Amino acid sequence: MGWWFGRKSAPADARPFVPAWLQSDAAEEGFARSYSAQFEEVYRKNPVGQRAVRLVAGMLGGLTIDGDERAVALVTEGALLEGVAANLLLHGNAYVQLIADDRDAPAELVSLRPERVSVISDERGWPVAYLYRAAGQAVRINRLEGLERMQLAHIKALHPRDDHYGMGCIEAAIAAASVHNRASRWNKALLDNAARPSGALSYEPADGSLLSAEQFKRLKDELTSEFSGSGNAGRPLLLEGGLKWQALSLTPADMDFVALKEGAARDIALAFGVPPVLVGLPGDATYANAREAGRALYRQTILPMAARILEELGKMLSDWLGPVSLSVDTDQLSELAEDRAKLWEAVGAASFLSDAEKRDMLGFQPAKVLK
Repeated sequence: MGWWFGRKSAPADARPFVPAWLQSDAAEEGFARSYSAQFEEVYRKNPVGQRAVRLVAGMLGGLTIDGDERAVALVTEGALLEGVAANLLLHGNAYVQLIADDRDAPAELVSLRPERVSVISDERGWPVAYLYRAAGQAVRINRLEGLERMQLAHIKALHPRDDHYGMGCIEAAIAAASVHNRASRWNKALLDNAARPSGALSYEPADGSLLSAEQFKRLKDELTSEFSGSGNAGRPLLLEGGLKWQALSLTPADMDFVALKEGAARDIALAFGVPPVLVGLPGDATYANAREAGRALYRQTILPMAARILEELGKMLSDWLGPVSLSVDTDQLSELAEDRAKLWEAVGAASFLSDAEKRDMLGFQPAKVLK
């Protein structure tokens, strides 16, 4: 297992700083607070949250990357970019470790589970190492090794109130996901009960007498065994002796059930930066069609996140391979073809620019001069 952490990892000898929101399992205002509980609520049990994360991470992982061939081969190996994007969306932090071979050259980039990593800072508060916990062991990974070369890249989302950790979208989505999941469970419970709301039996005899303890217990046991549960759904009640059934719960129409779920689903998609129409939510007037929504998804969410990830990975690889610049080849994206055509038209019509300047603005190599 030692190869996973790198050849020059040192034993853990410092206590890491872990923010309170990652440590606490207590509920706040009825919503899950720990990362594991939030992951279950927003991703594992919620179809909208899972679809939004898979959509963004999958599309980012499928981007065409330009740059140094060795660096591109390391970055695009396996599903590294997809996993890093998913960690950024959910946890707000992504950790990528560089594994060196016997010749002290980069051999592999490994994405670490973010909930297992803690930052170790010096007396001034600057991060100097990372502590990775797995299988009952804690291994220290220095931020720099050898000739001041990075061996771990920490990519984090914006968190204005934390110096060492980023904040994931899961924090903003937990309230809407909880509402969406509970609405689904309420709907299922209602269907299990033949789509009938719960109620109460009232005892209204003509003489004003009360039920005895024995009568009350017998009536309660009969309701539980004969009329409760999905197996007894639809069975009619036979009332006698002054008993009267009174419905108590609100109907789905009274609760505006459909609008409640759609509103919660939109909030979940919004938290992950995904246009609602792309996760199957109808009636959204912001995007005229799926093509416009796809363009907005690339421009506003995927490309900025990809640029951040590639920048941090490029910094780490530059320490090992020399200057490395990684970028996304946007010419391969059909969703941006219209934007690209407008740019080419505008640049081509600029008579004050030379052909060389136009090629440079459009990202093309200088034209070869024929002798």
